[in-house]
Amino acid sequence: MNRSKSVLMLVGLVLAIGWSTQPVMAQGTLADYRRADKLRSRTRGTVYKTSVRPHWSADQTRFWYRNDLPGDAREFVVVEPEQAVRRPAFDHQQLAEALAETLGEAVEADRLPIDRLEWADDDRSFVLQVDDVWWKLDAETAELSTAEPKDRPTSRQRNAVPQASRRTGKETEILVVNRTSGPISLIWLDPSGHPRSYGTIPKGEERRQHTFGGHVWSVEDGEGREIDRFEAEDQPARFEIEEDQEVPPPPPRERSNRRRTERGEMGQSPNGRWVASIQDHNVIVRDRESGEEFRLSEEGSEADSYEARVFWSPDSTKLVAMRRAKGDSRKVYLIESSPQDQLQPKLDSYDYLKPGDQVDVSRPHLFDIDAREEISIRDELYANPWRISDVRWSSDSSRFTFLFNERGHQCLRIIAVDAKTGEARVLVEEASETFIDYSQKFFCRYLDDSNEILWASERDGWNHLFLFDAGTGELKQQVTQGEWVVRGVDRVDEEARQIWFRAGGIVPNQDPYFIHHARVNFDGTGLVLLTEGDGTHSIEYSPDGRFLIDTYSRVDLPPVIALRSAEDGRLVCELERADASELMASGWQVPERVVAKGRDGETEIYGVIFRPTTFDPSRNYPVIEQIYAGPQGAFVPKEFSALHGPQRLAELGFLLVQIDGMGTNWRSKAFHDVCWRNLADAGLPDRIAWMKAAAVDRPYMDLSRVGIYGGSAGGQNALGALLFHPEFYKVAVADCGCHDNRMDKIWWNEQWMGWPVGPHYEESSNVVNAHRLRGKLLLTVGELDRNVDPASTMQVVDALIRSGKDFDLLVIPGAGHGAGGSRYGDRRRRDFFVRHLLGVEPPDWNGLPPEEADLAEGED
Repeated sequence: MNRSKSVLMLVGLVLAIGWSTQPVMAQGTLADYRRADKLRSRTRGTVYKTSVRPHWSADQTRFWYRNDLPGDAREFVVVEPEQAVRRPAFDHQQLAEALAETLGEAVEADRLPIDRLEWADDDRSFVLQVDDVWWKLDAETAELSTAEPKDRPTSRQRNAVPQASRRTGKETEILVVNRTSGPISLIWLDPSGHPRSYGTIPKGEERRQHTFGGHVWSVEDGEGREIDRFEAEDQPARFEIEEDQEVPPPPPRERSNRRRTERGEMGQSPNGRWVASIQDHNVIVRDRESGEEFRLSEEGSEADSYEARVFWSPDSTKLVAMRRAKGDSRKVYLIESSPQDQLQPKLDSYDYLKPGDQVDVSRPHLFDIDAREEISIRDELYANPWRISDVRWSSDSSRFTFLFNERGHQCLRIIAVDAKTGEARVLVEEASETFIDYSQKFFCRYLDDSNEILWASERDGWNHLFLFDAGTGELKQQVTQGEWVVRGVDRVDEEARQIWFRAGGIVPNQDPYFIHHARVNFDGTGLVLLTEGDGTHSIEYSPDGRFLIDTYSRVDLPPVIALRSAEDGRLVCELERADASELMASGWQVPERVVAKGRDGETEIYGVIFRPTTFDPSRNYPVIEQIYAGPQGAFVPKEFSALHGPQRLAELGFLLVQIDGMGTNWRSKAFHDVCWRNLADAGLPDRIAWMKAAAVDRPYMDLSRVGIYGGSAGGQNALGALLFHPEFYKVAVADCGCHDNRMDKIWWNEQWMGWPVGPHYEESSNVVNAHRLRGKLLLTVGELDRNVDPASTMQVVDALIRSGKDFDLLVIPGAGHGAGGSRYGDRRRRDFFVRHLLGVEPPDWNGLPPEEADLAEGED
């Protein structure tokens, strides 16, 4: 029998087997690849009632939502929170009969042909669209009458986006790309509608911003005008910000002139008399009454110029201008070998500072308008800035404050400057012998009415909230405390003096990475958990903030959804429990949560195991770890999903594990500090201890065959596993790794590795340690990676060649960051593990007919 017939017979066998729940004994075969490639389509749409998206009535007394059910059925539900009532929105059977009579065709009660459903003006009845016709439905009598058509808002109309963040969904990120002609400001609108600045994005640049699904972000131009507003989704999303054209303006946000002045959004003084501008790199002020202009500064230059935005005192007698000294200019160059629009390669470049480079430094300068002179400020307290930001004046114009983040991130200060004398003093200070996690845990909220500051700090070993006197800087109260962490603040009610926040580890005997929501008073009393249930929670507030929809799940528990009081967390009524019966019947393997001791024999380390659908506990399976040990977060999945990424690789005959070792985020300060100046560690000793402990009562885990893979920081970690722990890890696939932290982006690496650049950078370098390689290694990289310099991978290649080491390399033309996760890169990664951990040759893709080779690369 020739090879083609053999392949066709094997394909037929796979199709006959289908989604079998019986063990298939082969591993790494074409049948395994076929089954793995079908996992997504086989699991998609097999879990029902996983979320509730409420549609509130105008009077906010009730909401409706829709459940999609098996067999394309669906139901509509109404909830009345005050009465704790959950009921059908209307009599589905009666409506089906009424529609059947009207339409002249059969209509099933569980398949009502409703295209859109909205509340009627009375907030009791509904208007609904069937095909192109609108009807009004009396919910009690099911009587139908014709209704006027409703307009559908476009998805990017700003006035259709909420003015505040009402829902805190899944932890995610947004990529904001500045396509405008100048810098833009990124602003989070918290649940109170309070704008919180997240800095600027220069023209032509982009930023990845950590956020949560449902959080609302505003984008403003250099003059403080809102040019876009959007709501983050539960999955990572990209937002390209372009010049504001033909988009209706949004309703104005409530923001006082004082607040606008504090943020430096007006060149005009609050009293309207003065207008400040920058000319020839210096500060010029014009008297609008007389037209007279005068120069406040003389020393500005192209290399050390004043910035365009100034900060006026409320009484218009003084202003603060930031003077920026230019730092280094470094570019990364890329060659696009195979452009689609021409034969010859293209050269591209982009700005990219690296650790140790000199950053632009902005410092505040104080000017007296009446005296027309500068008031000198002694800068010993902010002599070596990474960044100075958040300049704001006191309401009585007696002083201004700013936030100083020292280079090296071991000191963070709010500094107050006397407006008459220029004397500077420290108001609030955060200091650490290792690092301050300013990029993930920073929180600062000025409470103007009470002259206080809410501040997040790890000074007691856990991330908590503290209340300071904004006048004296005196600590008034530690608001939260305990061996758990504040993960973020959702809402601050200054009048009620209460804070709504997210917490990890606050519920004893639960996974400390599970997020719960809570409320506490400013004085630390009245701590109330607003969510309940053993899982990780996301919530959505009602428009009036009185109720919340609480959704929780685990990797081994489908979502449970309840309506609760936002005042005390009291259960109003359970809304839904997800139906995963179809998924379970398919042979789906429930991910297993495992807790084991780390390297110190005391610290609990959390992880999860994924098994193939053909799992047979009597067999031995190689173990592969998907790793990402970036200190900015924790990465073991906590929420339920019908398909987690590692499951597709497990399907080939492996056990896949994910583990959060020491050095990652959202535990104690000591747990996190393991990464400091030591990214080579990657928590690998904890991961090894975890796997050894898990294997004790799981004899099917073959720890003589352990592989590892990851991308970006995970690529650094994967290669590091072979270099520093070759006695345990045998095979690694490292994609687009930041293999030497001196080669990677400045902010991320200096945050964890510190400044100045010292010997510890070299000690953690995969390039410097490449000579230690043992085991099997595949390196992958995209030639157009704009996140991690592709030269980082190529320098590893150079060091391996010079050391006489054998390895595999895949460079993907035209691909960017994460190229190893592309269809082709993913297939090559799977092949590498099949060959070196299972000990069998993967299918001969070159020998397959083209249409079958395409299928083998996956459907997604």
